[in-house]
Amino acid sequence: MPRPPILDETALTPAQQPIYSAILNGPRGIVEGPLRVWLHSPGLADKAQALGAFCRYGTTLPPDLSELAILVTGAFWQSGFEWAVHAPIAAKAGIAPEVIEAIRLGHRPEGLSDTAAAVHDFATELHRNRVVSDETYARAEAALGLQGVVDLVGILGYYTLISMTINAFHVPLPDGAPDPFPLPR
Repeated sequence: MPRPPILDETALTPAQQPIYSAILNGPRGIVEGPLRVWLHSPGLADKAQALGAFCRYGTTLPPDLSELAILVTGAFWQSGFEWAVHAPIAAKAGIAPEVIEAIRLGHRPEGLSDTAAAVHDFATELHRNRVVSDETYARAEAALGLQGVVDLVGILGYYTLISMTINAFHVPLPDGAPDPFPLPR
């Protein structure tokens, strides 16, 4: 069961209303999941949704690499809502079903391009080890450039915040979505 009170769109405070409208009328077009939780802290919601819009739609990473990083993060945190939302987006961005499934299971996918492997390995290493080796960093920078690596870390950090919010507040899966991480955590 979700932990925070259910957000009532008809009773938004003056501080919540402009943020809710900005999210609804922005590139997402929907106020769901962790965004609904954040609205209980309007200042956080305002800044986090703006960062999220950049991380999702404005970085130098093409959609397939961005979604790859998001999937690694969602799988690391076993964040069901995040996975249920982004696995279909990743597939539409061109990530093969077997790659998506390998990431869900915590395995290193086979058949990745050199650039995709650099993103996957950087994301996985940073999450698991809390640092990145010089070799992994060099591969990522060679593949993405310095700005791309900075953007990648921003994506990983933002989607960690998303995943932590989902897990801490028991954000339910979208209607009809199966739990991608059904085992006890």
